[in-house]
Amino acid sequence: MRLIIVSGLSGSGKSVALNLLEDLNFYCIDNVPVALLDTVITELVTSADSIYDNLAIGVDARNPSADLQSLPYLIHDLYNREICCEVIFLQAEDDILLKRYSETRRKHPLSDEGLSLADAIARERELLGPIIDSAELVLDTTRTNVHELGTIIRDRIGQRDTPELSILIESFGFKHGLPSDADFVFDLRCLPNPYWEMELRQLTGKDRPIIEYLDGIQSVQNMYADILAFLEKWIPQYISFNRNYLTVALGCTGGQHRSVYLTEKLSAELQQKFTHVLTRHNELRDAKNSS
Repeated sequence: MRLIIVSGLSGSGKSVALNLLEDLNFYCIDNVPVALLDTVITELVTSADSIYDNLAIGVDARNPSADLQSLPYLIHDLYNREICCEVIFLQAEDDILLKRYSETRRKHPLSDEGLSLADAIARERELLGPIIDSAELVLDTTRTNVHELGTIIRDRIGQRDTPELSILIESFGFKHGLPSDADFVFDLRCLPNPYWEMELRQLTGKDRPIIEYLDGIQSVQNMYADILAFLEKWIPQYISFNRNYLTVALGCTGGQHRSVYLTEKLSAELQQKFTHVLTRHNELRDAKNSS
């Protein structure tokens, strides 16, 4: 059985993610009380019905705090029982969540506690802290629409077999903020910047003139070699530790040139050695989806 626990902040896309997983032939159950989770999983694991071979269970903040605190211990116990369990957590920035609620006019699940919407979001973050700490994959949907989220779910979750480590190499711009899903972050701002070459400014790290420019700079090639050696050393450790997801983020100032170039170069090399390597460019809107 492949088991995925899906959780996240209300308004971040948890229900959308479950619907997408259902389209990928997962048997999905939403809003399962944490107190019943072990019983439900045990019952379905022992079932002979193949419909439960891929199972996704939604868990949200409408649980007693003590039950949510106990969830990491349950996940650890599942591993000890050799039940493969992946925890996926979705989140977004507060102002985006506030905007989404104002547009849909939906009621926040914790608003019955007499909290304002902003306070309910803060309370939900606090309650779900133990789950995000246990999550192998954190998806920030602040700048992600439904179609982009669908691509991420399909590529990172739906297209990988259980034993495989899904590796995402992504570029980003520091001026837009750090990606929250990154396990490793490499800062490339010390490298020469093609932005200051007027004929290169409007291009990206996927364009041939930028590639040729950066190919000829020794410090760029040294950085590439060092990052590649680091990843080739530690990715096997993630695999041996039965990790399901690894996200590596490469950042430059604007996320257009150096980070895109090295993301493409590293991904191409790692794809020769590992089975499931994806690429994403967070600041290239027309190339944002994984490929």
